[in-house]
Amino acid sequence: MDAEGGRLPLAGEVAIVTGGAKGIGYAIAADLAARGAAIVVADLSGAEEAAGRLCARGHRAVGLRADVASEADTDAMAALAVRELGGIDILVNNAGIYSTLKPRPFEAIDPAEWRRVMEVNSFGIFLACRAVLPAMKARGGGRIVNISSGVAFKGNPLMAHYVASKGAAVSLTRALATELGPYKILVNSVAPGFTLSDGVLANRELAEGVRTPSTRSRVLARDMTPADIVGAVAFFAGPDSAFITGQTLVVDGGAYYH
Repeated sequence: MDAEGGRLPLAGEVAIVTGGAKGIGYAIAADLAARGAAIVVADLSGAEEAAGRLCARGHRAVGLRADVASEADTDAMAALAVRELGGIDILVNNAGIYSTLKPRPFEAIDPAEWRRVMEVNSFGIFLACRAVLPAMKARGGGRIVNISSGVAFKGNPLMAHYVASKGAAVSLTRALATELGPYKILVNSVAPGFTLSDGVLANRELAEGVRTPSTRSRVLARDMTPADIVGAVAFFAGPDSAFITGQTLVVDGGAYYH
């Protein structure tokens, strides 16, 4: 129940948030939990601790160490949601490599780094979606929200692998929306602008190089934080978007009009 005694919009729903232990992912997980969803926090580290913080706030949550680039891990993630929480209604594909990257010219990007970025940011979405589909179909529908990025539309320099991976997320969103519509599984994407997450703040070179030009490019000329993203994700995860699929919503303070 909410503060006025009404039913919470996501009550009875089960949501998986990849990369959900910190930063943008944890903000999304906490917001969905506050709206009534039970949460599976999946992350390479800190997942159980993050789930514990949600439980301490009165929510239902479980955590699992998972690498989204691993088929075995994503299968285990989906199995945990079904076993412990009863099913899967919502998948938020948030896990991604960005804050640890250093901007560099295209020809200076190491092939191994390119491969790992694509494995997590693109292949990881494929594996996570593939893992949850049987449970969503069994529930008679579901919501998939892919976290892409405004860079997919702007073509930002010095991070070609990241830009390419987020473009793939947008295209996969459209393809899956078309294919999964008959199963009442809606697939949409949220494309944030440059966000001051914990990981970004820890990468001084990245934060200092991108923060000021990003802020200046926005109509709403201020820093963007994880709290600015959660409402758009909740919209696509909730009942108000029941006739919307295949769309990408750019959330960047007006830096790019999509």
